[in-house]
Amino acid sequence: MPHRTLSDSGVASRRRSLLDSIDSPADLRALPQSQLSDIAHELRSFLIECVSQTGGHLAAGLGVVELTIGLHYVFDTPHDRLVWDVGHQAYPHKILTGRREQMLQLRQQGGPSGFPKRSESEYDCFGVGHSSTSIGAALGMALAAKQRGERRTVIAVIGDGALGAGMAFEALNHAGSMDVDLIVILNDNEMSISPPVGAISDHLARLLSGKLYNTVREGSKTALAGLPQLRHLVGRWEEHMKGMLMPSTLFEELGFNYIGPIDGHDLDSVVATLRNLKGMTGQRLLHVVTQKGRGYKFAEGQPTIYHGVTPFNRDTGELRKGSSSGPSYTQIFGSWLCDAAARDPRLMAITPAMCEGSGLTLFAKRFPSRFFDVGIAEQHAVTLAAGMACEGLKPVVAIYSSFLQRAYDQLIHDVCLQNLDVTFAVDRGGLVGPDGATHAGSFDLSFSRPIPNLIILAPADENECRQMLKTAFEYEGPAMVRYPRGGGPGVDIDPHAPALPIGRGEIIRNGQRVALLAFGSLVPAALAAGETLDATVANMRFVKPLDQELILDVAARHELLVTLEENAIAGGAGSGVSELLAAHGVLVRCIHLGLPDFYIEHAEHAAQLASVGLNRDGIIASVQAALAQ
Repeated sequence: MPHRTLSDSGVASRRRSLLDSIDSPADLRALPQSQLSDIAHELRSFLIECVSQTGGHLAAGLGVVELTIGLHYVFDTPHDRLVWDVGHQAYPHKILTGRREQMLQLRQQGGPSGFPKRSESEYDCFGVGHSSTSIGAALGMALAAKQRGERRTVIAVIGDGALGAGMAFEALNHAGSMDVDLIVILNDNEMSISPPVGAISDHLARLLSGKLYNTVREGSKTALAGLPQLRHLVGRWEEHMKGMLMPSTLFEELGFNYIGPIDGHDLDSVVATLRNLKGMTGQRLLHVVTQKGRGYKFAEGQPTIYHGVTPFNRDTGELRKGSSSGPSYTQIFGSWLCDAAARDPRLMAITPAMCEGSGLTLFAKRFPSRFFDVGIAEQHAVTLAAGMACEGLKPVVAIYSSFLQRAYDQLIHDVCLQNLDVTFAVDRGGLVGPDGATHAGSFDLSFSRPIPNLIILAPADENECRQMLKTAFEYEGPAMVRYPRGGGPGVDIDPHAPALPIGRGEIIRNGQRVALLAFGSLVPAALAAGETLDATVANMRFVKPLDQELILDVAARHELLVTLEENAIAGGAGSGVSELLAAHGVLVRCIHLGLPDFYIEHAEHAAQLASVGLNRDGIIASVQAALAQ
């Protein structure tokens, strides 16, 4: 179907008079349907304009412009609940629900979150950031409405990638057995689960969601209730007719009335079908086919690259490069992984749908038979690695810290309990800047430190990251290397650097009175503060096992120990230091600096660290305050 794409000049010059008039979905619903196509074009222009300046998720939002307009046009939001999965798709939703004027501060300190957030708007009825939660949350809301006798429709919008996760199917399975007013919209934007979309399937979708078909369908069941053999025959005919034309069988078997697929960019079809769905009851699933990056040629051609972007030039599509000139920790991991795989044929790489984000693109091209992207299935990724390790392979699981939270039981039960040789490359450890609290790796040291058999390493710089990956891979047991988002302090990398001795840190500055015991990413800030304070500074390297000899030595020579980590203070590396000192009966004053007991909102990474006292000046102020007491 032909469609318009937008140039930079079109974005900058076009008057958005219609869009400027919409401060809530009620304003949208006041417009005639004939104006919705103009709204869609203006909304797409505005979205590109905003994200080109702020960065963020682009391709997914461009793909759901018409669907978002249709949902708010047909349903009475926020009374009717609209639950977005993951939130990558929700920027158009934010623009239409009173946040248009704030979008140029998207993901910036004080501006809107990059994800739906309950505290931000009444239209964000469920906070998201991780995938596959929409159907379960929507079912909970639908059941609550039924319990209270309230008449409202609850709609879950889920992308095809998120539908592949286990909890989405768990929710579908449960919802199919409930008597609730629930609509699930499958936004199919890249998978080949649908036949070609065109006039026939659009017509069929309208027919199957219309009153005539459903009246005949339900009436036939009633009329044939006393003739079970004939009723069974008619039911099988209906099932086979629909099964020949659409992938409905699975959803029908789960208890949903399947509608679609429809063209998600045909506004008239979207609105007509949604109106029909609104008039129905029970569990309905609408299959909508959309195109990621729709309307912006660069995003259409490379939807993966334009899924999440830095600020970019709208005219050329060129992405703005980061301020760091050196490789990121993610790139360091990807380079090491390829080198290690070339030396050891037992190495297998596993990731839960984060090939690009975890730095595995080159590995996947060079070693395709040893690369396994399991989709959004973190639990399966870890257990898959455990199975490989049982058979003598050496799997490496590349995963974000916040996503590892979803596979905690598997980490404990399937890997560590059996003491299996699995290496975890845990990216995004610590705060993650504009991505905010949903993606921050605030807890991995706290939740992994108590697990027996697991060793935990945290690099202070780029070269140490590579050394630690080598150390963890050569260790015959479960090992976790935890590194931050972005780049390091700029240390040159020696690809031939040896593995590190297990459980040994190093003193990198000798001083008086105060010893700063720094873990991972905070080593550079600790060293800078140590120069001003004339403090001893230790790069601890290992969170588990701790360097007992080093800790006891500095405790004997200093009056104040300060631990520093980009992780929750509660249960983190600093807690481990205090536990070790208590076990040896050592009485020395300790203060622990780390992430406090609240969620850190989205902002630039440096601003986040400063806000909780984890930069150079904050460390100095905390130490001076402790000494003054």
